Amino acid sequence: MADWSFLAAALAIGFLGSSHCIGMCGGISGALGLAVPGEKPQWPKLLGYSAGRIASYALMGLLVGSLGAFLAADLAAGLAPLRIVAGVMLIAMALYLADWWRGLVWLERGGAVLWRAVQPLSRRLLPVKSTPQAVALGAVWGWLPCGLVYSALTFALAQGSGQQAALAMFAFGLGTAPAVLATGMAATRLRKIVQKPGVRLSMASLVLVFGVWTLWGTLGHGAHTGHDAHSTHSTHNTHSEQGATKVHGEHSMHANHKGLGTEDTDTVPQAEPAEQEETPAEHEHHHHHH
Repeated sequence: MADWSFLAAALAIGFLGSSHCIGMCGGISGALGLAVPGEKPQWPKLLGYSAGRIASYALMGLLVGSLGAFLAADLAAGLAPLRIVAGVMLIAMALYLADWWRGLVWLERGGAVLWRAVQPLSRRLLPVKSTPQAVALGAVWGWLPCGLVYSALTFALAQGSGQQAALAMFAFGLGTAPAVLATGMAATRLRKIVQKPGVRLSMASLVLVFGVWTLWGTLGHGAHTGHDAHSTHSTHNTHSEQGATKVHGEHSMHANHKGLGTEDTDTVPQAEPAEQEETPAEHEHHHHHH
C-alpha cells in the first residue's frame, strides 16, 4: 500500500525544487524545438516530453528502491541509515537552492559520466518532429545530471521498496512538470519570480523542513518505535516460552496419566483370581457342618 505522506513529500520536493530546473535550464522547451517563443505551444509534444522524463524518474526509483530493500535486509537497523542519508541530502538540497552551499555540484559532476554515454541518443532525436519522438527525448533527458534529482533519489532509496520508490519518483516528476511545461513568456516570467531571493529562500526553507522531518522521524520517533518493537518482540518471546512450558507440562501430565492408566489396566486382571468373600448362605452351611 502506498505511503501517501512520502508521496506528498516527494511531490512537494519536485515542485519546490523545480526553481533549480528553471534557473539552470531556463527556456529548455524552446531550445529543444518543442515550442518557440511567440508561437503557439505544441502541447502534445510538450506533454510527451514530460511523460518520457517522468517515466525515466520512475524507472530510477524502481532501481534505487530495490537496492534500498536489499540493503535494508542486510542492515541491523533496517531502513534507519538510509533515511538518515535521505534527510541529509534534502538538507543539502535546501542549502543548494538557497545558494548557501554548492556541495551538490560534485554529485552532478559524477553523474556527467553517465550523461556522456546517454547524450548522443538525445542528439539523434533532434529536432523533434512527432509526439513519440518527444516522449523518447524526455526519457533520455531524464538522465541529465541534476542535484535535485539525486536528492529525490536518496529520498526514494529510503523507502526500502522498489514499488514505493518508483511511486515517489513519479510524484516528484509530477511536481517538476509545471516548471518544465512553462514556455515562451510564461517561462521568462516564472524564471524572474523564482530567482527573487525571497522566493528562493522560502522554497529552500520548505525543502529544509522536509529534510529535518525525515531525520526527526528516524532519529527521534523512529528510535522510540524501535524500542517498542523490541519490547513487543521480547514479550512475545516470553509468552511463547511460557506457552511452550505449559504445553510441555500438560504433555508430561498426560503421559503420566496414560502410564497410570496402563498400570491399572495391568493390575485388574491379576485381582480377578483372588478368593471371593463367602456369601451368608455359604457361611451358615459351613457353620452347621462344624
